[in-house]
Amino acid sequence: MDIKATVLDILNDLTGNDVSGAMDDNLFDSGLMDSMGSVQLLLQLQGDLGINVPVSEFERSEWDTPNKIIAKVESLA
Repeated sequence: MDIKATVLDILNDLTGNDVSGAMDDNLFDSGLMDSMGSVQLLLQLQGDLGINVPVSEFERSEWDTPNKIIAKVESLA
């Protein structure tokens, strides 16, 4: 399973943008993600990859760029 590709697919679906060229850009600062998007991201990760991240343990600073999201998912896989 390619975690990076799966995460990028999810982010592309959620944001409507191809974020693969901006792997270190802050998705929240750029307006591509918000708190609702965060919840959708976690639900999609759980459904697609079996990664369970309780919203109560979601630290926005650890999930604000595509690279950070991929690293976090890989650490939980």
